[in-house]
Amino acid sequence: MLDIEGKEARLDPLRAAFVEPGSWHSQLGTPDNRSLIVDIAAPALPDPLRGQLGERPFQPLNAATGKLVEFMGLMLDQQAAPPTAALRAWLGLLVDSLTLASPQPRSRLAVMMAAVATDPGQPWSTERMAAKAGLSVSRLHALFREEHESTPHGWLLRTRIENACTLLARSGLPIADIACRAGFADQSALTRAMRNSLGQTPAAYRRWAQENMPKT
Repeated sequence: MLDIEGKEARLDPLRAAFVEPGSWHSQLGTPDNRSLIVDIAAPALPDPLRGQLGERPFQPLNAATGKLVEFMGLMLDQQAAPPTAALRAWLGLLVDSLTLASPQPRSRLAVMMAAVATDPGQPWSTERMAAKAGLSVSRLHALFREEHESTPHGWLLRTRIENACTLLARSGLPIADIACRAGFADQSALTRAMRNSLGQTPAAYRRWAQENMPKT
């Protein structure tokens, strides 16, 4: 049960709540309950949507939003922290789904980016990424230039390095296995990419990350 400024409702997989910054709120739940809480910066929400959610803080989840929440729940079950690229793509899709508007080109791009970030080890050619997004290759390149100041290949490389860094920091997998899972041809290819991007080898990054990870 959640109380927002005197308005109460029970949250469940079919209902979400929006808490405006500064609003008084309290929540009561049983020990086996689990919530997905998303802290969204104000500029990420369009003004009409922010006003709508402020007036009616308890919102039924449409099918698209429900699937997105289910997807993120599955990712959290699989690993402690989903890749940042996946979170960015997921947040864009979540905001779009709440508007109930038809998918815009950015949304189609975000769907593809979420799929790649979830499984970067697949052979993601530019043509395959364009097909996943429902765009032509030229339109895919144009959207990446407009929204990310990058090329699809440049973004893919950064995503794969980020995925490799997460596995290096949070798992004991051999570096060769991590390279394959992240989409690199072999350990040498991962080493070259990380040296060029981060100035560190995979082994050096793993030592640094594990030394600096919070102790629990």
